[in-house]
Amino acid sequence: MAWFVPSDTILTQTLEKLQNPAHPYRHAIDSLFNHKVTVVDKEAALQGKGLKPEQLQSELVILVLSAQSFVETVKAKKDVSSEQNKPKAYRENENFFEQSKHFPHPEKLIAGTDPTALIQVIAQQNPVVIVDESHNFRTNLRDEMLANLNPRFILELTATPRGKSNIVSFVDAMQLKKENMVKLPVIVENRNSPRDVISAAVRMRNSLEKLAKENEANGGRYIRTIVLFQAQPKTDEDNVTFDKIKRQLIDVGIPENQIKIKTANKDELKGIDLMSRDCEVRYIITVNALKEGWDCPFAYILATLANKTSIVDVEQILGRILRQPYTAQHGISLLNLSYVFTSSSDFRNTIDGIIRSLQKVGFSRKDFRDLTPEPIEIPSLQPVPASKPLFHVQPESEETENEVDVELELDINDVEEFKKELTDENEANDIQQLQHQAMQVSEEYIQIIEQQSGRGDIDPLASITPQEMYYPINEKFREVASEMNMPIFYNKSAPSVFTDDEWIPLEKSMLSEGFDLSTKDADIDFTIVRPDGITIDVADSGDAVRKNNQSLTDFIRNQYVDKSATTKKEGISRQLAGMIKLDDVAELAIKKYVKRAIERLDADQIDNLIDNISLASLKIC
Repeated sequence: MAWFVPSDTILTQTLEKLQNPAHPYRHAIDSLFNHKVTVVDKEAALQGKGLKPEQLQSELVILVLSAQSFVETVKAKKDVSSEQNKPKAYRENENFFEQSKHFPHPEKLIAGTDPTALIQVIAQQNPVVIVDESHNFRTNLRDEMLANLNPRFILELTATPRGKSNIVSFVDAMQLKKENMVKLPVIVENRNSPRDVISAAVRMRNSLEKLAKENEANGGRYIRTIVLFQAQPKTDEDNVTFDKIKRQLIDVGIPENQIKIKTANKDELKGIDLMSRDCEVRYIITVNALKEGWDCPFAYILATLANKTSIVDVEQILGRILRQPYTAQHGISLLNLSYVFTSSSDFRNTIDGIIRSLQKVGFSRKDFRDLTPEPIEIPSLQPVPASKPLFHVQPESEETENEVDVELELDINDVEEFKKELTDENEANDIQQLQHQAMQVSEEYIQIIEQQSGRGDIDPLASITPQEMYYPINEKFREVASEMNMPIFYNKSAPSVFTDDEWIPLEKSMLSEGFDLSTKDADIDFTIVRPDGITIDVADSGDAVRKNNQSLTDFIRNQYVDKSATTKKEGISRQLAGMIKLDDVAELAIKKYVKRAIERLDADQIDNLIDNISLASLKIC
């Protein structure tokens, strides 16, 4: 299986989750494939790890790969002739020299690429391909790369199904909310100025942190609420602008260690675990640098600091504040929502941007609430004379609106005034009133989705996808499908002093209770009738067929040529033990059992195991 991701950040996250036996993702895969699972990245694969023929035949091998590196490979293949100028996956690789002589589909080798290249090895497996964030994947080069991989099936993972997508599974906002995965609804409020946005965001964050501490004191999980400040740079030299914003926030009393900048050119978040209790970060300044893969459920508030005359574009990072900490419902309802503050003069367009953003991440218009007081007061485009704003807006330049940035100018009087504003009781009442409204609309939102769920009248695809992309069940199968009953197995528990015996759903782990491999008979009959390797394939008719694969058998046999009898026995023992995965049985126990099982075998019998290693592993388990 080839699993392609769009960025290094997501690559690291995906590897960590899939390689961790305790993670729910890996646990689910292990349970489906009897723990015969190997997960490797490109660098490990280039060294041949996980790609030995015997592993590919007997295990689920998941290659987690960067899509960009393989796309560049296709381009390099066309633009340069030097082998060294090609990315590594398309270069000659001595680790696959012997394997390339025994490819099952030599007629499908990628033209212009060395037969020993990693991409050839992957393509020869006719792999299942998973494309994460597939809405970023559609270009001619990427399509060519997918075709080169000779995939048997392509599964796209995306919150934004594209034009010709064949949707096989969909999860809507209601399901995500029920599973406590998202902070919905999004509470949106338009403020009169960037100064008001800063003030509201800081005070809301402080209030939410107090509630989070109260929630933790009552048995809840640790939460440290974070504000994302979104600005718009004028040039690529944006670090000056953001450094200035950071300094001004420090001037109004926010500790420097609580403020970090994350832009395309400056990354102060590198190496910081934002979820750690030891982390002090509470404010992050960015433009659109927090894209797919940036994961911090503590981010609750998005504060857009664009020029008042600009159309505020929140689409790129709105999704960064939606994820629910710990995927759990928190005891205080305000900690289950997310918040957006803006000072847009064209607020309707801002709302449209928020809707587009929600749709891009799988939600819809119903999943946000605008709490701006009605009627919406559209601020004048001229400077407001009542009080000098914290942010002084420079006259608009000849550049396009979306390139206008926010310049900061503060004097001591403004700093002191703003500090008082952050702690003023009247201002605090303003936030409390907003929170009260937020709790009301949150309750209404929950009631609505519960009612819709109870009636079963939700069409989750209708709000984000064209109707032609939604395929109902084939009518000739509808009656059969409606009458299908899937069996559920139960186990009767033993009574205790507290409860009577009861029937509980059977779990796989229950089947191994009291099992001790060391006490089991290791006298296994390894007599195997078939001398040749067997490959299971699918014929044109769709029926499964078995074909001899002598070349694969020869390749495995060559690995043990000129080895002593003792070395062969030790090698085949390790290899067999590595192929056997048993739930709730330690790896060491499996190794000892396999060693006992083959220690009595003579040289001819060991040679027979080498020729039929996959069938031999099935004899054991």
